[in-house]
Amino acid sequence: MNRLLRILRHHDGGDFYRIEQQNWYRVQWEEYTFEVVLVNYTKSNCSCKIHFIITPDVGLANAFFLAVTRWSAELREEVWVFNGGYWGKSEELYRSIQSSSLDNLVLPADLKAEIHRDLKQFLASRELYNRYRIPWKRGILLLGPPGNGKTHAIKALVNDLKIAPLYVKSFTSQYGTDQGGITSVFQRARETTPCLLILEDLDSLITDKNRSFFLNELDGFAGNTGIIVLATTNHPEKLDPAIVNRPSRFDRKYHFELPAVAERVTYLNMWISNWESEMRPTAEGLDATALATDGFSFAYLKELLVSALMRWINLPQGSEMDAVLLEQCHLLRSQMSSMVEHYDRAPATDDDGEEE
Repeated sequence: MNRLLRILRHHDGGDFYRIEQQNWYRVQWEEYTFEVVLVNYTKSNCSCKIHFIITPDVGLANAFFLAVTRWSAELREEVWVFNGGYWGKSEELYRSIQSSSLDNLVLPADLKAEIHRDLKQFLASRELYNRYRIPWKRGILLLGPPGNGKTHAIKALVNDLKIAPLYVKSFTSQYGTDQGGITSVFQRARETTPCLLILEDLDSLITDKNRSFFLNELDGFAGNTGIIVLATTNHPEKLDPAIVNRPSRFDRKYHFELPAVAERVTYLNMWISNWESEMRPTAEGLDATALATDGFSFAYLKELLVSALMRWINLPQGSEMDAVLLEQCHLLRSQMSSMVEHYDRAPATDDDGEEE
């Protein structure tokens, strides 16, 4: 069959790859053989693509088209992600979810158990909700400073609950509207129930322009039966009280605070368990590090361990990790303090970057 290819090269000088521009395929589907034509063209400076199914049997063409669309809608080690105005599939996000579990999620035991128990009970109680005519839906908001486990908690819950996750990166698109994006998101969620509708950094997703439309989809006339809206925010103060304080919208709120010393010890132990014996700190050194990292988020603890490991490798053989960890801890704390001072001293600015 004739084909026209556009051959491109990665910007970093890597391998070539090819993009089909025009093509004429002979397709074998079940016991049928027919042809499909691919045509690419430009309209109003936009790249467009269209396929033509060539067969005298309209019923066969419709059946083949339906089979293809059903196959395309199936997930194969992928997760649905909404971004740029359309749904796509992400293998990378799927893999990151598979590596997350409640076992390696470090949180206060009561907080982790409460979130997990609440969702398990909700999913098992559909008949009870129906009996008492209570809408079978749930809104959960995870709040707290960045780097304290909210994203890990979501991935672990997805992995444990085994229901469809729908992940939203943004409601905006180049050619559509936020309202159209919000409609597409909730329409897909209603078609996928029960599901987890994941809205990370909710304060950045919701704006003055799309807030009322989002609220209407969240608890308006359209039913959201079986939808668990699982949202996170680092800045709850930026959210409209109509979002945060209405029980019918987010009826569960869980606070992810900076880890206490017990959680820091658990996290440090979990990380160093895979280190070679000669590079591990002593039990005393680990306890000292946990005490010295008061105010560190899990993200900063990870940075501490990675930077300490890199420094230890460059030191003379036999150097003690205890001292390296404490030294890196003091260095990171000074960096944290410098950042706080910088932002405290910086003049307030308006949206255009001008000093107020």
